Amino acid sequence: MNRKPHVAVLPNLGLGHLIPQLEFAKRLVVHHGIQVSLLLITTNEPSPAQDQLLSSSHLPLDLHIVPLPPVEVDKNIINDGDVLVLTRLCVITDHSLRSLKSVLIALGKPNALVTDIFATQAFDVCKELLIPTYVYVTTSVAFFAFMLYLPKLDSDVNYEFIDLPEPIQVPGCSPIRTQDLLDQARNRKIDEYKWLLHHFSRLPLASGIFVNSWKDLEPVSIKSIKENPFFKQIPTPPIHPIGPIIKQEETLSVIDVECLKWLDKQPLDSVIFVTFGSGGTLSFEQQTELAWGLELSQQRFIWVVRKPTDSTGAGTFFNAVETNENDPKVYLPEGFLDRTQGMGFVVSSWAPQVTILGHHSTGGFLSHCGWNSVLESIVHGVPLVTWPLYAEQKMNSTMLVEDIGMAIKPKMEAGQQTIVGRKEIEKVVRMVMEGEEGKVIRSRVKELKESATKALDSSGSSYESLSCVADYWKTNHN
Repeated sequence: MNRKPHVAVLPNLGLGHLIPQLEFAKRLVVHHGIQVSLLLITTNEPSPAQDQLLSSSHLPLDLHIVPLPPVEVDKNIINDGDVLVLTRLCVITDHSLRSLKSVLIALGKPNALVTDIFATQAFDVCKELLIPTYVYVTTSVAFFAFMLYLPKLDSDVNYEFIDLPEPIQVPGCSPIRTQDLLDQARNRKIDEYKWLLHHFSRLPLASGIFVNSWKDLEPVSIKSIKENPFFKQIPTPPIHPIGPIIKQEETLSVIDVECLKWLDKQPLDSVIFVTFGSGGTLSFEQQTELAWGLELSQQRFIWVVRKPTDSTGAGTFFNAVETNENDPKVYLPEGFLDRTQGMGFVVSSWAPQVTILGHHSTGGFLSHCGWNSVLESIVHGVPLVTWPLYAEQKMNSTMLVEDIGMAIKPKMEAGQQTIVGRKEIEKVVRMVMEGEEGKVIRSRVKELKESATKALDSSGSSYESLSCVADYWKTNHN
C-alpha cells in the first residue's frame, strides 16, 4: 500500500495555465513526497506544444498524467469563429468536467484536488465525494484580489465599469485604472463577463488558495487579502504564496540550438528578447512598426515572429506550436531581415524562452506581461519593456512599472489607441538596454531575483508555505 498522500491537479487549457501547474505538481512530488495525478483537459484538436511538454523525460515517477475524455470541439458552439477565448475555454472545460466524478473515483478518491480558477465546477464534484478542493491562481496576487472583489463591484455598480469616474479601489490594494481592466470586464452583457463573474464568485468555496507569487514581490496585496476586513468577511480561504514557480527545462529544436549559438557570440546583457508568450499575436500594422523600431534602435535582438492577425491579441492561445509554415519574410518590411542581419535573429513562431532569458547575453525582455513571463524575467534578472495584449496583462504592466519598478512601458502614437509607433519603440528599447532608467530597473530586477531565490530556498517563505499544506495532507490522508 502506498503511504504517500495522493493529490490531483487540474490545470486548464492553454500553456499559460498548464506550465505553472505542471511545475507545481513536480514540486509536490520532488520536494514534498506527494503522489500527484495531473488531470488533463483534452479536445479532438492537436496540441503539439502540450504533447511535447508532457512527454518530457524529466517528469518524476510519482507524477502521473491522466487525460480526461476529449471534448469534440466541432460538435459544440465552441467551434464558432466568433466565440472569444475565455468563453471557448470555459465551455470546453464545462464539457470536459462532466467526466470528473468517475475519473476521481477511478483514482481512488485523492486526498485533495487543486483546480484552475476557470474550472470551479470541480467544487461541486469534490463536495459530493468529500474531497477538499484548492485553487491554483496562475496570475498575480493583485489580480486575485480583484477576482475576489468583482462580485461586490458587480452588485454595487449598475453600469459599465469602464464608465466609472474614478479608478476601481480594491480594498487595501493599489487602485485599478478602468483603461487597465481586462477585456472580459469591459462589457458586462457578453458571455465572457458572465463566465468571469461565475468562476470568481465561487472562489470562496475553496479550502485554500495557492498563488504563484511571494511576499517581497507583492507585499501590499498579500497583506490586504490576509488582514483587510473586506476579505475576511467574504470569507477568503487561506492564501498560500508559493512562487515563483516557473518552467525549469525546455526541449531544444535545431533552430533553437542555432539561435542559442548566435546568442553565445553576443556581449553580456546586449540582446533584447522580443516575444508575446504562447498565445500573443500583433496586427500587421503593429508588427511593421515594431520591426522598424527594432531596426532604428540599433540594439541586438531576438524576435519571435508570428503571422499577424487583426482579430485578436490572443491569436495562438489554443494552438501554440513550433512551426515554420509561416515565413517571416512575407509579413516583415521588405529588406528588414537583410538590413538587420548580424544585429538581430528572427525566429518563426516559437523560441525556448526560459533558456534565452537565462543566457548571460540577454539584457532586456519586450513582453506581453503574462504572469509566467513576468516571473521568468524576475528569476533570471532581466528588466522588461511591457507590451500587454489581453487578459489581465494591462494590470500587470501598470504594476510592474509603477508599483514594482522593474519595467518601462511605451506610449501609444498621438491620437492612436492601438498602435505604438516606431520612434517610441526605438526610444524604449534604447532606454532599457543602455539608458540611465534602464540601469535603475536592471538593479531593481536583480534585487527581486535574489528575493525570489530566497523565497524558494528550503528555509524560504514560499517553500515553507507549500510545506505547511503538504504536511497537512500527509497528516490527514487515509
